[in-house]
Amino acid sequence: MTFTLKELSAMCDGELLGDPSLQISGAASLGDATEGEISFFANRKYIGLLRKTRASAIFVPRDFSEPIDVAQIRVADPTKTFERVVLKFAPKPITFAPGIHPSAVVNPSAQLGDRVSIQPLAVIQPGVKIGNDTIIGACSYIGHETVIGSACHIYPRVTIRERSLIGSRVIIHSGAVIGADGFGFEMIDGRQQKIQQLGIVQIDDDVEIGANTTVDRARFGRTWIQQGVKIDNLVQIAHNVVIGKNSVIVAQTGISGSTRVGERVTMAGQVGIVGHVEIADGSVIAAQSGVSKSIPGGVWFGYPAGPIEETKQQIAWIHRLGRLFARVKAIEKKLGL
Repeated sequence: MTFTLKELSAMCDGELLGDPSLQISGAASLGDATEGEISFFANRKYIGLLRKTRASAIFVPRDFSEPIDVAQIRVADPTKTFERVVLKFAPKPITFAPGIHPSAVVNPSAQLGDRVSIQPLAVIQPGVKIGNDTIIGACSYIGHETVIGSACHIYPRVTIRERSLIGSRVIIHSGAVIGADGFGFEMIDGRQQKIQQLGIVQIDDDVEIGANTTVDRARFGRTWIQQGVKIDNLVQIAHNVVIGKNSVIVAQTGISGSTRVGERVTMAGQVGIVGHVEIADGSVIAAQSGVSKSIPGGVWFGYPAGPIEETKQQIAWIHRLGRLFARVKAIEKKLGL
């Protein structure tokens, strides 16, 4: 699809500086854009990329004053405007026709809502209930007595074990495993004996779970991912963990058993959480931090994690130790010590 700059400017209530008949056929970042594409500039730290960009036009702030050779469309919010325009150039989304593929295995006792799509080689076990407009991807496995709500998208090769409860509008990406046994063992007579994991996983509405992430079933009760939680790829959530509403868990984070995470918590990449602790609402845990005790809120960083400003100061002190030792040695030499 192609638009003129005049058309794009009209779509976003922008002020055009340039040839209104110029044809734009795509959108890209400042560094990647080429002739015929539009980009955006919203942050001064990217001024170098702006000066070198090969884009044919740029969305810029209304008070933009940098002299550039390419056409400009001045708008209130270049970032949001660019996001809307990108959708105009995006290909049509992939759709899946309702129905059961001949190669899928669907137990006769399964209850399927209206317009459900079961893709090739999927397996739907006895007692499963699937809501309207849900898509079960190729080679996915839905275990016995699992309940999945409406308008969910379960991508190919997802495993959802028995008796899991999945809400509506949930997205689970390929390779995720929901409801595997929690890691529970007990030393008896010198040998590790398995502790039965008899609970379930409950995932509430509007949750998204990334590729190859694992959410273990509870030992008893439930492992609970509450409404609106967004979980990245390669995250491990252990048995009986609770993740509060609208929290964000970034890639390679591991949360040990029975931890309680509050609402609107952010965990950056590679965070590690010990078991049986509580993370207060609104907490932020910076990347590669290790949490060894309950957190009352605020921003935390380091290993063991502490309030971020304290941790940064401690790191700065450590980096100065070499110079401090050198100064002490010099003083001792002067004093003849």
